[in-house]
Amino acid sequence: MTLAACVLASSMAFIDGTVLTVALPALRRDFAADYALLQWVMNGYTLAVAALTMIGGALSDRYGHARILSLGCLLFSLASAACALAPDIGWLIAARVTQGIAAAMVAPSSLALIGSAFPRSERSAAIGVWAAASAIAAGGAPVLGGWLTEVLGWRFIFWINPPIGLFAIALLYLAPKDRMEKRRFDLAGAFLLALSLAAIAYALGQIGPGEKGIDAPRAPASVIIAVAIAGLALLGVYAWWQKTTEHPLTPPRLLKNEPFVGLNLATLGIYGALAVGFFLLPFEMIDRRNLSATDVGLVFVPFTLAIGLLSRAFGKLADRYGARMPLIVGPLGCAASFLWLAAGQGMPTWLGIFAPVCLTGLSMAVLVAPLTSAVMSSVKDADEGLASGVNNAAARIASLLGVALAAGLASFASSYAFGMITAAALAASGALAAALTLKR
Repeated sequence: MTLAACVLASSMAFIDGTVLTVALPALRRDFAADYALLQWVMNGYTLAVAALTMIGGALSDRYGHARILSLGCLLFSLASAACALAPDIGWLIAARVTQGIAAAMVAPSSLALIGSAFPRSERSAAIGVWAAASAIAAGGAPVLGGWLTEVLGWRFIFWINPPIGLFAIALLYLAPKDRMEKRRFDLAGAFLLALSLAAIAYALGQIGPGEKGIDAPRAPASVIIAVAIAGLALLGVYAWWQKTTEHPLTPPRLLKNEPFVGLNLATLGIYGALAVGFFLLPFEMIDRRNLSATDVGLVFVPFTLAIGLLSRAFGKLADRYGARMPLIVGPLGCAASFLWLAAGQGMPTWLGIFAPVCLTGLSMAVLVAPLTSAVMSSVKDADEGLASGVNNAAARIASLLGVALAAGLASFASSYAFGMITAAALAASGALAAALTLKR
C-alpha cells in the first residue's frame, strides 16, 4: 500500500517534469512564444522544485512523510487543472511554478516514506521499484505527451494528473503512520537559492541571437552579463549563509560527507546532460525531420522499457558489488549516446536518433537505482528526508540550467550538434565525480 502510493505520487511529479518536451513546438505555435519565454514553461516547474525540494524534505521529516506527501498530491492535482485551463503563456508558467512547489513536497517525501517503511534489508529492492517506476514515468511521459498532443491537444496532458493524485491520497490515508522530527527551516536560504538559480537560468536562456517574426529579440548583452553576475553573487551569498545560519538548508555534515557530495555531483552531470539533449531532440525531429509528436514519443519507448525492465536488476547488482562501477559505466554510456546523436544528423532516423536513444535508456537503467540507493545509504536514517531533498534538488538544478542552456543555444544553426556534445561532456563529468569519490 505504502509503496504503491509513493510510486503513484512520485510518478505524477516525474511525468510532468518531462511530459511537455514533445509539446513544446505546439505550445510555441499556440502562444506565439519565443525560445527564451518557452523555456520557462519547463523551467518554472524545475526552478520551484530545485529551490524548494530541500524544504520539502525537511517538512517531511518534521510533520511526517505521508502527511506532506498527501498535501503535495492535492496541490499538484489542483495546479494541473490550472495548467489545463491556461488562457495564455503567463498563466501556464504560473501554474507550472505551482506544480513545482507541489512536486518539491512529493519527490523527497515519497522516497523518505519508503526509507522509513522498509527495513534496510528490503529497502534497496523497494527503492529499485520506486526508481524504475519514476524513470518509466519520466521516460514514458514523452510517449504519452506526444500522443495526447497530436490526438487531443496539449491541454489533455494535464488532465491525467488529478485522478492519479486523488488515488494516491486515498492509499496514503490507509498507510501506517511514520515518524516525525522537530526541524526548523532555512527559508532565507531557499529564497537566496531560488533567486540565484532564476538569474543564472535567465542569463543562459538569453545566449542565442533573437529570431525574426514571432520571436522577440534577446535582452542586451549588458543586461545578460549583469544578471549572470548577480546570479553568481547570490549563489556566493547563499554559500556564506549556509555556513553561518543555525539551521542551514544544506547542513555542513552533509557537505562533509564525501560519498554524498560525489553522488550529488554525479547527479548534476547526468541530469544536466539529459536536460540539454532531450530539450533539443524534439525540435530536431519535428522541425528538421518533419516527424509527428507521436513519432517523437515513440522514439522514447525503448528508453522507457530499458529503465523499467532493468533498473531493479542493476540495483541488486549494486547492492552486491557496490555502486561505483554502475555510476561510471552508466554515465559514460550516456556520453557515448549523445556523441552518437551529434554525429547522426545526416543519418536515417533509425540510426541517427532511435539507436542512440536506446543506448541512453540502457545506460540510465544501469545507473538510476544504484544512484538513488547509494544516496540514501550514504546518510543516517534521521537525514533520509533531507538527503532525498538535496539529491532531488541537484537533479532539478541540473535540469533547470541544462534547459536554460539548451534554450539559449536553440537559435544557432549548429545548436543541435553542439548541444549534444555539451550533453556528452556533462554525462562524462558525472562518471568522473563517481570515480573520484566512491570507493565501492
